[in-house]
Amino acid sequence: AALQAKEITGAFPLVFLCVKAHHTQAATRQLAPHLTLDGAVVSVQNGLCELEIAEIVGRERTIGAFVNFGADYLGPGVIHRGNRGSVVVGELDGGRTPRVKEVFRLLRMFEPDAVLTDNVFGYLWAKLAYAALLFATALTDASIADALEARDHRSLMKALAREVVDVAAARDVRLEGFDGFDPHAFSSGASPGAASGSLDDLVVFNRGSAKTHSGIWRDLAVRKRQTEVDAHLGAVVRTGRESGVPTPLLEALIRQIHEIEAGEREQGWENLGELAASGLAPRITEPRGSSR
Repeated sequence: AALQAKEITGAFPLVFLCVKAHHTQAATRQLAPHLTLDGAVVSVQNGLCELEIAEIVGRERTIGAFVNFGADYLGPGVIHRGNRGSVVVGELDGGRTPRVKEVFRLLRMFEPDAVLTDNVFGYLWAKLAYAALLFATALTDASIADALEARDHRSLMKALAREVVDVAAARDVRLEGFDGFDPHAFSSGASPGAASGSLDDLVVFNRGSAKTHSGIWRDLAVRKRQTEVDAHLGAVVRTGRESGVPTPLLEALIRQIHEIEAGEREQGWENLGELAASGLAPRITEPRGSSR
């Protein structure tokens, strides 16, 4: 049964938190009284929500998770699942505890190829780099695949992902790849053609999904509501400042998303063109024919 928070009674040893990133603190405070002392919250979210959850219920009561399957909420009790994608779970300290093994068992009932990892933050930071691309695609009305495939904007896409990868590197995060996205391909030391190859793989992955547009795009174009941009890319920008890593392109992208949220900017290809022409994105060139 689906219940509102005020209708819940009792305490539970395991809670799966599946709210938008910017609702994490409020939702965690609501659930905290219903979590047993030896219980745990599993953050089935995008972003670094585990850190916020841990601040409220304790790190020892927080389990990390990473998901990349495509789905949309269409209405009460109606979810559109567009494709299969990575599902990963892990303790924040990388341990293989009985409780995380039990969560892994449960997740495999949903995704048989789920992964139990000792490096969940490596996946979460890699997803933030991919999220930078998804926020960029949401600046347009194009599908994820069409926007990622557009050759005129490949250099911009690479530069956006690179800013996130640079911040993660400054934090000594060991990034993990998934579903065609290779975060190492966007690092400054990557071999020529690696980033375009990964983008091509992402195009293939997204062409196979019935979910053609991101949840970000849906928030902007359909639901007309606030996106997770501050909780996701804003967190990267803040971490970059703490680590001395500049993220000017991400900051410009965030501003554009805010302007669309406020009704001050329309979605369209010209937004990507404006970012590319801003001088904030370094030109990342590759040898002809390097893209697969």
